[in-house]
Parts: sequence; C-alpha cells; structure tokens
Amino acid sequence: MTRVLLSLAVFLLFALCVYGMWHGWKRRQRAQAGLPAFPSTPRQLGTARLTTTGVYIGTTNAGNWQDRIQIGDIGHRAEATLSLVPEGVAIERVGATPIFIPAASIRDARTDRGLAGKVMFSEEGLLVVQWENDGHLFDTGFRGDDKDVYEEWVAALVGGKA
Repeated sequence: MTRVLLSLAVFLLFALCVYGMWHGWKRRQRAQAGLPAFPSTPRQLGTARLTTTGVYIGTTNAGNWQDRIQIGDIGHRAEATLSLVPEGVAIERVGATPIFIPAASIRDARTDRGLAGKVMFSEEGLLVVQWENDGHLFDTGFRGDDKDVYEEWVAALVGGKA
C-alpha cells in the first residue's frame, strides 16, 4: 500500500509540473499577443550569398536572452537552413513555418553564449541577429553546424551588406 501511495504522489507531482509548464507557456502567449506580426517571406528571393545549416534556437525580446517569443510556432526549436539573400535573412525550419528578417530591419549581429534558454559552453556558440519590427527589437538565435562561418555572417550583416 505504501508503494502505491508513493507512486501516486510522484505521479501527481509530475502532473503538477507539466500543468505548471503548460500554464506558463499559455500565459506568456497571452502576454505577447500585442507584439507586431512577424514579416512573411517574400515569394521570390534572390540568390543566397551565405547559407549554413543548423538549429533555429528561438527569438527573444532583445536584451532579455530568456524571454522567448511564444506566438504561433516561433518559439519552437527546429533544424533549419539559414540563408543570407539580398532581401534579408531567410530561416527555413523543418516542421515549422519559415522565418524572414528583412534586410532593412537588421540592427546588429553577434556571436553569443546563450539565447532562449539555450546555453552553450563556447562563448561563440550561437549566431544572434538583432532586428527591429514595427518599433520592437528582437534577437533571433541560430546554432550552426559549422561555427567557423559565424565571423563571415557577422561581417556581412553588420557591415550593411545584407
């Protein structure tokens, strides 16, 4: 009988944790409902100057590396291909909607250690693009399969060549 009660208590604790995470996710979605809509990807994109594969980490409110944007599926991590095209930065995500950052909205690019709850051991583990949409600043993070290309990406994005 003691084992049954202990097992039930552990299950209830687990269920309470899952409910708390779900409730927090929904609360954050409601709080972020007033954010501007993300730009849609143009029908025609120019030839990519840079392309790399990796994982889309997420998008946060700029300056707050843990404040992940939860609207729609923007908050979902996914394998992705990052492309620098004349129109901006295109992120094609596997199993999720694509994300597009217009060239005119890019404010900064850097390498960083953490974003959206993801922390890397290396100081330069993530490529982060800071961009503005309708007066609101966002940071979008990407963990590339090949981190040696980050310098080239930062130079192209910060140098205004995007």
